[in-house]
Amino acid sequence: MDSPPSGADLTRTSRDLEQLRFALQGWLMGRIPQAAHLQIPEVTTSAATGMSSETVIFPAIWDDGAGHVHTEDLVCRIAPHPQDVPVFPTYDMRGQFETLRLVRELTSVPVPAVRWLEEDTSLLGTPFFLMDRVAGSAAPDNPPYTFGSNWVADATAEQRRTMEHSVIDVLAELHDIADAEERFGFLFTPTEMAAGPSPLHRKFARTRAWYDWTVASGVRSPLVERGFAWLEDHWPKDPGPTVLSWGDSRVGNVLFRDFLPVAVLDWEMAAVCPREVDLGWLIYAHYIFQDMATGYGMPGVADFLRRDEVAACYESRTGHTPRELDFYTAYAALQYAIVFLRTGSRSVHFGEQPMPDDPDELLFNREPLERMLAGTYWS
Repeated sequence: MDSPPSGADLTRTSRDLEQLRFALQGWLMGRIPQAAHLQIPEVTTSAATGMSSETVIFPAIWDDGAGHVHTEDLVCRIAPHPQDVPVFPTYDMRGQFETLRLVRELTSVPVPAVRWLEEDTSLLGTPFFLMDRVAGSAAPDNPPYTFGSNWVADATAEQRRTMEHSVIDVLAELHDIADAEERFGFLFTPTEMAAGPSPLHRKFARTRAWYDWTVASGVRSPLVERGFAWLEDHWPKDPGPTVLSWGDSRVGNVLFRDFLPVAVLDWEMAAVCPREVDLGWLIYAHYIFQDMATGYGMPGVADFLRRDEVAACYESRTGHTPRELDFYTAYAALQYAIVFLRTGSRSVHFGEQPMPDDPDELLFNREPLERMLAGTYWS
């Protein structure tokens, strides 16, 4: 393979940060009536993790009129502009906001406190919400934590085991929420609700619609389409109980302190579906980075999030034996391939690379997905 990526930021947005700062400052003044002289001195964005929603971090400073100056560190999650080639066709910001609120209310899972939701698109062009900022460290994506020296790769095996088990504990607690299908039914649209007899069918229909939207420009992936056919041929005989699924359950979406979670982030893919959807994603989200590292001749972090160990730990925490993980890890790999197809198109859109003759060349996980479909990956 060529040399590994340098870690340079990829373009995510065409927003002007100064205009964004000014707009948020005026909007926030209307949300804190007691605030006098409210200012947002700067806004910053981070591309350290994720390729989906835009995340803006800023301090808000104001005088309460009684001589006390207040400073609050806030995070704004913004649905991307359609012109910026977003990863997903729609961004249910109310769904994310309500999911975070309910998870914080119903569990001890550490999610940030949400503050305000704005669905009027006249201010920023798309909906957004604000939440408290939480200090912590995320496993890096760019370059991945499996690429050389960083706080995850340099940790001891015991420290990584603490990380691994604590994230599995997060899943176990989320999956233990009672009446998840009733409480979080708003995460499926009416169209998705009519798409099949089970939550897994509805989740799968959402994925298919996402792919169809992704390739509407005419750039189709033969490998992804083979993956859909494979999944239909290997459909689980018993999908098991329905739970709240975080959806994007990977260590890069967790902020850690002392190797324990302090914030569980990124809920765009939340749904109600079988437990194994989250488990398959957690496992494969590591393996995709591990495969990239070994492909570049690096050792990666081979002792982390091994499939059998994740399954055994989850069973010890919940009493539920994970089933048909070949299906669920392949499903995760297929969704990653759609992400890569879309982010590759975004990179072409911003002039960062030409469109290849073979669209499957955009898929960073092309070879592992091919092996999954051939039944040889896990052996």
